[in-house]
Amino acid sequence: MQIKIDTKEKFHVITLQIDPVAATLTAETVLSLQEQLHYSVKNVILNMEAVQDIELNVAEQLVAVQQAFYEQNASFVVCALSKKVEEKLDEAGLLELMNVTPTESEAYDIVQMEEIEREFE
Repeated sequence: MQIKIDTKEKFHVITLQIDPVAATLTAETVLSLQEQLHYSVKNVILNMEAVQDIELNVAEQLVAVQQAFYEQNASFVVCALSKKVEEKLDEAGLLELMNVTPTESEAYDIVQMEEIEREFE
């Protein structure tokens, strides 16, 4: 599998180390992401800085994975999109459905904020 997982106190940073992200990798990648919901630390930051192209059906799967995380009271934030990937997702109407930040640091801040919000619910 061409992903790197770095576990922090409140989240996992999953870095995709494949480019382009093609449909043939969707099942394996999605399964790996969904497995994170079974750990005590459920929040995920998906770092895509190495990705320069993504197939739209893969992006649609990421939107579905993100929804599954929020349904389980866990955060899923995508960060470090290349300009090309961001434009492709925007043209397809998927970017507005995703929780995206420019940097991993900002993604961390979002996860922390959402954790605090969940504590007050």
